[in-house]
Amino acid sequence: MEYLEFELPIKELEDQLQKCKVIGEESDVDVTETCAQIEKKLKETQKELYKKLTPWQRVQLSRHPDRPYTLDYIRAICGDSFLELHGDRSFKDDKAMIGGLGKIGDQSFMFIGQQKGFNTKTRQYRNFGMANPEGYRKALRLMKSAEKFGIPVVTLLDTPGAYPGLEAEERGQGEAIARNILEMTRLKVPVITIVIGEGASGGALGIGVGDKVLMLENTWYSVISPESCSSILWRSWEYKEQAAESLKLTAADMKKLKLVDEIIKEPLGGAHRDRNKTFKTVSDTIVKTYEALKNLSPEDLVSQRMDKYANMGVFKG
Repeated sequence: MEYLEFELPIKELEDQLQKCKVIGEESDVDVTETCAQIEKKLKETQKELYKKLTPWQRVQLSRHPDRPYTLDYIRAICGDSFLELHGDRSFKDDKAMIGGLGKIGDQSFMFIGQQKGFNTKTRQYRNFGMANPEGYRKALRLMKSAEKFGIPVVTLLDTPGAYPGLEAEERGQGEAIARNILEMTRLKVPVITIVIGEGASGGALGIGVGDKVLMLENTWYSVISPESCSSILWRSWEYKEQAAESLKLTAADMKKLKLVDEIIKEPLGGAHRDRNKTFKTVSDTIVKTYEALKNLSPEDLVSQRMDKYANMGVFKG
């Protein structure tokens, strides 16, 4: 388990607990009471620490190297029923954007999401979760296929942004994202969007228009990352914590601003601390949300989705 800087008090207590158990196993000394005291102190420290996380600490948690990624969720939720589909039928298959058909129980869903890598080789292979235009066009192709067969769409957002390279711009990065936003507003099937990690800028919004938009507790969703915001405003990354505070990018802020519909609780310490519990919670949430949407007619779905986004940012004096 890797620890973030602010989690070091927890690491120290966990190390002490481990040493205490080892002493008990290797000698005849009764360490039961000592271990119990350390465990109690550990639980208290965890509760206290995670109860008052700053926006920047939540950004750090959303990027935790042990945090589950899109494919981890899909494989855990769908098991062997997941069939990955490839390519945009125009340029190539973008490895940063994955999608395919999978089942939860007897219900089929079209899953689409950004995929990051977990080590140097896979991060390069997945382009660090930053999709090119062909990734967004692949996503749109899969959404249109789902619409054709009446299959609900689930999108999982986890990206530091769309790929900003020259070749991406040459192939129409802005147009591809804009096209997806337009087409997603009028898809005739339920669209459920979940922010599972980083929800950065147009890169996330390119697959982020849904009937219901949900965020895991320790994720963020914003027009710009705190580091980029800091470098623009202060010409330095040093003010990233201040930028994170000002951007109002946490799940609680987004819910308060009515930009997302629901916050999905994570295990204490983050999604990576109890992966199976997180997968179960997300799976149950998808099913519950789909149940609330499945009986709406295509016309009502599109109408409500349009109204939802048209009303964002409306100010009544």
